[in-house]
Amino acid sequence: MSARPGPSAEHAAEVPPVHLESTPLGTVQDTFALRRSARAVADLLGADGQDAVRLATALSELGRGLFGADRLAAAFDLRPGPPAVLRVTLTWQGGHRLPEEALEASGRLLPTHQERTGDGGLVRVEQRLGPLPGTVPELAGRIRDLLAAHTGPSALEDSRAQTRDLIAALEHTRAQREELRRLNSELEETNRGVLALYSELSEELEETNRGVVALYAELDEKSQQLREASEAKSRFWANVSHELRTPVNAVVGLAELLRADADAPAEERAHQLSLIADSGRTLLALVDELLDVAKAESGTLDPQWAPLDLRAVLAHLDGTLRGLARPGVALRIGPAPAGPEALLGDETMLVRILRNLLSNALKFTERGSVELATRVEDGPDGGPVLVLTVTDTGIGIPADQQERVFEEFYQVRGPHQRGRRGTGLGLPYARRLTEILGGTLRLDSEPGRGTAITVRLPAHPAPPADTRWAVLVAVDDDAVFRGVLRPLLDEIADRVVEAHDGAAALAAVRDARPDGIVLDLHLGEVDGYQVLADLRADPELRQVPVVILTSASLTAADRARLAHARAVLPKSGLSAARIAAALSAPRAAAPRRPLPPEDGS
Repeated sequence: MSARPGPSAEHAAEVPPVHLESTPLGTVQDTFALRRSARAVADLLGADGQDAVRLATALSELGRGLFGADRLAAAFDLRPGPPAVLRVTLTWQGGHRLPEEALEASGRLLPTHQERTGDGGLVRVEQRLGPLPGTVPELAGRIRDLLAAHTGPSALEDSRAQTRDLIAALEHTRAQREELRRLNSELEETNRGVLALYSELSEELEETNRGVVALYAELDEKSQQLREASEAKSRFWANVSHELRTPVNAVVGLAELLRADADAPAEERAHQLSLIADSGRTLLALVDELLDVAKAESGTLDPQWAPLDLRAVLAHLDGTLRGLARPGVALRIGPAPAGPEALLGDETMLVRILRNLLSNALKFTERGSVELATRVEDGPDGGPVLVLTVTDTGIGIPADQQERVFEEFYQVRGPHQRGRRGTGLGLPYARRLTEILGGTLRLDSEPGRGTAITVRLPAHPAPPADTRWAVLVAVDDDAVFRGVLRPLLDEIADRVVEAHDGAAALAAVRDARPDGIVLDLHLGEVDGYQVLADLRADPELRQVPVVILTSASLTAADRARLAHARAVLPKSGLSAARIAAALSAPRAAAPRRPLPPEDGS
């Protein structure tokens, strides 16, 4: 049995040990001598004093337990290592049994191994050593001389030796206890510093964790946007590549026919040229649609507010779309609701919204009707809302697909798509334009029964032609352009105050308290962006309508900083009516995606 396996056991087979000496243990004095010899050998080999005492004590316990065994002997061996190990093996003959108490006591001190042999037994104790203080042959000779010189002490001498060892151990323990007290005192002081540091670091870590959590949330959102962009790109190549190839292949094929058959009749050539023109117009319409969607999504599409005649818009749609209705499908548009003759809006955007919705309904309605109904009702804030509802009796959209149809390039799969060309841009484009105009678009559909799409837009009445403002402030650093702008503003304002830079503009606005501001962006040190931010930050000036005039191309970030303005107008093609409509326009709709603050911070 093993009391505790030693770490050097696996190395014993690698480096053969050097036998030092064997001594018989036939008398009590021999057992006492074993203790003294083991300590002396350990000291000679450079062992620590406490290690030498542990070895001597372990062998003393084993020797007393085995006293009286037949042919009891002790063998000293040295394994050079590294690490070096002093091994002492007690062997005996016959059936003598080593008491468990002695084996357990030795095992608590040093690695101890016991085993039975054919005619007896052995027990081995190993003591690890540091670097040897000499060569192995030299140390082996000195150890043999030392063991040969040792004689067995009396019981009294052995008792005195054990007492000395005990006193030395107690002194060592006392020194260790004092050292431990000193270390504990230092540790307590260190702990107080660590606790203070931990408290400070915990606060910093907590703050950092909050930042990390916010960062992870932002990363998750960005990852979702990237996944959606990747899916949109895949749908784009799947849908648009086919839509682009069809008219291009038609143009190329018909052109090849014309070139190959130069003698074709004039009627046939005219027909082929007509088909080429149709394919070219189809291709141009597709490219225009893609560009319009890209502008809307990038935030570079602004509504051009102007008086809008809804009756004229509905009449235009009826005339252009009636030819798209299949036989057996009735197209009913209007009438316009009772109310103001003219509303304030963007006619181009409104026509595109309704044309996309109506053409989409006509495409997937084989019988029944497609209808556009209009009405004006009170909104949640009490203001008038224009409600435009397109209903059809077409195939309908499954509930699990009704949100996905507003993803760019997405189309509901099924046999209904055969023979119906499209890119999957109509509904997303219509909803984005609706949002730009400050409205909402809602879809309700049931497969087999049809679809209803409701567009709700603010119904701002257009200002009367004779509307005038008491005071307008015009801000531009170009004196020539101010000379062009002044007559236009005189048509709609009783008084016009001019300012040539940003600082003067803020002073003029605070002094004149105008009804509206026409603001250039590039003004020098205090530019139009800063003026607009200061106006937004001032509670008394926040509600004054501001119209931006610029000849520069604006990025999405630039437009986000201009969100407080009522409108952004190009400097070319200005008119008094256009400026008046812009000043009366509602505030721009909030962007669908998060954008930088208006002040650029």
